Amino acid sequence: MLKRKGRSIEMRKTSRREFLALLGATGAGLLAGKASGAAGVRAINDTELGMLYDATRCVGCKACMAACKRVNRSSGDLSYEQAPFDHDKLWDTPGDLSGNTRTIIKLYKKSGTRWSYVKYSCMHCQEPSCVSVCPVSAMTKDKVTGIVVYDKDKCIGCRYCMVACAFNIPRFQWDRKAPQIVKCDMCSSTNLRGKGITACAEVCPAGAITFGKRGDLLKEARGRISAHPGRYVTDIYGEKELGGTNHLYLAGLPFSDLGLHNFPGKAPAEFSEHIQHAIYHDFIAPVGLYGIFCLIALMNRKKADNTGIRKEEE
Repeated sequence: MLKRKGRSIEMRKTSRREFLALLGATGAGLLAGKASGAAGVRAINDTELGMLYDATRCVGCKACMAACKRVNRSSGDLSYEQAPFDHDKLWDTPGDLSGNTRTIIKLYKKSGTRWSYVKYSCMHCQEPSCVSVCPVSAMTKDKVTGIVVYDKDKCIGCRYCMVACAFNIPRFQWDRKAPQIVKCDMCSSTNLRGKGITACAEVCPAGAITFGKRGDLLKEARGRISAHPGRYVTDIYGEKELGGTNHLYLAGLPFSDLGLHNFPGKAPAEFSEHIQHAIYHDFIAPVGLYGIFCLIALMNRKKADNTGIRKEEE
């Protein structure tokens, strides 16, 4: 009986080694195949839609904020925010982006008389991290326009998009019973669909916001820098940052003084997507998990057999 059991255990050892070798070879092959296909760097698409904000032209009137909320109030479930001193509820003065505000104008002061307005809203990245991390595709990027849109019906409220966004743009409606994520979608279901332009660009009285294709906006920005070299810093913010964005900036002060961080040129989404796609491509993750379960079962069975052998010896 002992001899028979010994042979049985040895056969199981061989089978387990063969199984693990086969599993490892299969997984390595799939990973290698996917890695070779995903190694290429995506090119920037300058035909996508975007906006150019010129901080030197902005007068801080906040007409863009009012138009954004007026046009998108119903589609974005945006409510007006009452100022602390406004007892009659006539004045809407948000202090920052929130679950009720998609775009905002802020004033930045720098050493004495130097100051500038700056507009914050979704950057509509070429490689959006919010899209990359969303587990249910509630955040998606339109393949033609490049606009990053949000689908509240798919959202599960994990808020990974908020954590992933380097620009700290998506906001959550903490005060709602049925909350959703709020961010600019370039009026894709409102003004853009009806008039072919974003509401903020349409109403700006100073021409600080220009709407169009990314390539045309970059050409316009370079033309302004060339025509007025003393007015602007020489860089265009969003041209290369984090793989490039479709919301571009011109300014007379360093962008770091306007709350716009100095980011590297490579998008983190590009790296993370390669890893995720390699892991989940062709069910590698489920196969790996199944392999772990099989290994645990084989080890437990070996332990049980060894226990039975010891009892027989006794």
